[in-house]
Amino acid sequence: MASKTNEPPVSTDAAVPWHADVPESVVDVGYRVRDVLTYSSTYLVFIAMIEVLTVHLVLSLPLNPAPIVVGLVTFAVYAGDRIADAADDEMSSPERSAFVTRHRTLLSVLTAITYGLAVALALTGGPIALAITLLPGGFWILYASDWLPSLGSHFKRLKRVLIVNSTIVASAWAIAVVGLPIAFAEASVTPLAAVVFVYFLVDTFVNTEIPNVRDVEADAAVGVSTLPVAFGIRRTRRILYGLDLALVAFVVIAFSVGILTAAAAAAILVGLGYALVLAWFVGRNAAPGRLAIAGEAKHLVVFALLLVFTTGI
Repeated sequence: MASKTNEPPVSTDAAVPWHADVPESVVDVGYRVRDVLTYSSTYLVFIAMIEVLTVHLVLSLPLNPAPIVVGLVTFAVYAGDRIADAADDEMSSPERSAFVTRHRTLLSVLTAITYGLAVALALTGGPIALAITLLPGGFWILYASDWLPSLGSHFKRLKRVLIVNSTIVASAWAIAVVGLPIAFAEASVTPLAAVVFVYFLVDTFVNTEIPNVRDVEADAAVGVSTLPVAFGIRRTRRILYGLDLALVAFVVIAFSVGILTAAAAAAILVGLGYALVLAWFVGRNAAPGRLAIAGEAKHLVVFALLLVFTTGI
């Protein structure tokens, strides 16, 4: 049944929803798809695959299974993390917590299947590809599980330790995104690969801290120490500015000494300009969850520009 009627509109000062003229069933399906993509971390799968394809372009590597493997691992690790933290997320992200709790069994099964498929594909790339594929899962065990606290009172979940938490996440994904396509291609690690690794490492660290602004009260309540918890939102914003500006300087230097091509440097710098704009909104935006997604979406911009600059599409 469509929400639109043949009745003349009643004059009112209330804002009319954007979907007022869309059938309710279509709107409902749209919201369900949105919930699945965001709450299950499925949208991150696409972002991760784009990151790996960006590495392929910058390093001039032949296409291989790395994007698919990284996409599968991304879903498995993030879905597993959200299952493990469903109770802690009740305060900061109640809708996501409810979604994950409601679909816990299905998500758990999908987590096991996707990681299993990733490992099976990685076996075709040799021992280094397999090791890199297993790395994010191993880091997640250290990062989010209760394995370390079980060793004694002197240990706690690394997810609760300032800077260590975001550094572990950034390191795991930078190694996977850059290392896996190199391993599948059996290519050597070059200075260019090192530059790309540093870029993804710092950029992922920044993107990890952006959603922590939304979760600051919840994180403080459960003992998770993040930049916003330790330094406040204003100082966190300045730290993110500093990290992005440091990356800008790093990319400019890499280009000036001939490591980065003009196309790669230009695409990355545009993306970092985008990141600086987003950093300004940290703590000032009424929808921090969307801001976090926008930060991840920066890689779509970089990849699109890189395609245009290198292939003339």
